[in-house]
Amino acid sequence: MILVGNQRGGAKNLALHLLKPENDHVEVHELRGFASDNLTGALNESYAISRGTRCKQFLYSLSINPPPREQVSTADFEKTIERAETELGLTDQPRAIVFHEKEGRRHAHVVWSRIKVDEMRAVQLSHDRLKLTGLSRELYREHGFKMPRGLMRSSERDPRNFTLDEWQQAKRLNMKPPQIRTALEECWAVSDSRASFEHALQSRGFKLARGDRRGFVAVDMHGAPYSVPKYTGVRTKHVRDRLGELDQHYPSVEDRKREFADEIAGRLHELRQQEERKAEQERQRQEAQRKQLVERQRAERARQQAELLTRWERENTARQERFNRGWRKLLDHFTGRQQRIREQNIAERHQAVLRDRAAKDALIFRHMDERRALTERQRQDLHRAQERKRELETDFRRYASPVPSSRKPDSRGPPETSPDFAKASRAVGDSREREARREAFKEKWREQRNEGRSHGPER
Repeated sequence: MILVGNQRGGAKNLALHLLKPENDHVEVHELRGFASDNLTGALNESYAISRGTRCKQFLYSLSINPPPREQVSTADFEKTIERAETELGLTDQPRAIVFHEKEGRRHAHVVWSRIKVDEMRAVQLSHDRLKLTGLSRELYREHGFKMPRGLMRSSERDPRNFTLDEWQQAKRLNMKPPQIRTALEECWAVSDSRASFEHALQSRGFKLARGDRRGFVAVDMHGAPYSVPKYTGVRTKHVRDRLGELDQHYPSVEDRKREFADEIAGRLHELRQQEERKAEQERQRQEAQRKQLVERQRAERARQQAELLTRWERENTARQERFNRGWRKLLDHFTGRQQRIREQNIAERHQAVLRDRAAKDALIFRHMDERRALTERQRQDLHRAQERKRELETDFRRYASPVPSSRKPDSRGPPETSPDFAKASRAVGDSREREARREAFKEKWREQRNEGRSHGPER
C-alpha cells in the first residue's frame, strides 16, 4: 500500500476536502480523543489547542492507497494505521479516520493532532517519508502485492515511468496499381466525353487534372497523379480526341490537391463536430449511470446499517436480561454468576462486532466490484471515442494544412540559411581550423627534434 503523509494546518479546509461529495462514498470511521462527534468540530479542536503553542502545522495527514485491484478489509486498514502511528511516534494522539470510495477504489485518510496537551508542544516528526516508504515496502511484501519498481529501489524512481493509453491511427488501404488501372479503365469505358469521364472519376475518388507534360492525369485524394493513357491502355491520340485539347487554365495537379484538401477538411470538420456532440451525450449518460449506481449503493449501505443497528440493540437487550434483579442480583454477585455472565456478554459482544464488520466489508467489496466494472466499461467507451477523435484531428490537420508548392527555388540566389545550419557550419569550420593548427604544431616539433639529434655532441 502506498503511504503519503505530510504536516499541515488548515483544519477547516482539510475537513471540507475529506467530506467532499465528489467521492462515491464517504465514511467517517473513527474519531478518537476529541470532544466533538463530527469531523469538522474535531479538527477545529486541534486548531484551538494549537493556539497555545507556536506550531503552525499542527496536523499530520496520511493517505493509504491500496493497489487498484486489491481488496483490503477494514481490519487491515486499522492495522496499517496502528503501525504507521507507531513508526511516526503519534501513539495515543487524537486522530480521525475517513474512508473514501471512488471509481471502485477504496482508500483511507488519517489525520492526527500533533499537539501533546499535557506538554503543550508538538510531536517532532523526523524522516517521516523514509519511515512511510519502508513501511510501504513491508506491507507490499506481507500482503503479496506486486510492488512498484519505484518503490523497490529509490534509484529506479523515474518520473518518466508512467503508463499511457496506446493509440494507433487507422491506416488507409491505398489502392494498388492493378486496382487503379481497373478503376480508370472502368471510368474510361462508361464515358464518351470529358464531362462524363470527370464524373466517373469523381465517383471512384479521382479528379481529372493537367499534367506536367500537357497530358491528362487522374489525381487521387492523396495527391498522386496517374497518366490516363498509361493506366487506361488507350493511345494519347484517342484520349485527346475524346477529352479535347488542354489549355493553361485547366486545373493542375496542385490545384486538384488543394481541392481535395478543402473538401476533405470540410467533411472532417463536420465529423469532428458530430463526435464532440456524441462525446458530450456519452459523458452525460455515463454520469447518469454513475449517479444511479452510487445512489443505489448508498441506499443498500443505509439499509444494512439500520439492520445491523437493530440487531445490535436486540442482542444487547437480550444480554442485559441475563442479569437478575433485586436480591437475586446480590446472590449472583457472591456466587460468581454475575461475573460469568459479564464475561460471556463481553465475548459475545466482541464476536458481534467482528461479524458486523465482516458483513459491512463484504457489502463494500461487492460495491467496489460493481463500481470497477462500470468504470472499466466507461473507460473503454471513452478510449474508443478518444481514438476516433485523435484520428479525426490528425486527418484534419493533415488536409487543412496548406499544400506545399512544387516550384523549384529561385536560382538567382541561395536560400536563406537556418540558424541551426549556420551554427553547425561554424562548428565544423572551427574543428577543421583546430585540426590544422594541431598538425602544424606536430610538424614543427618533429623538425626541432630531428635538428637536435643532428647537432648533438660527438662521441
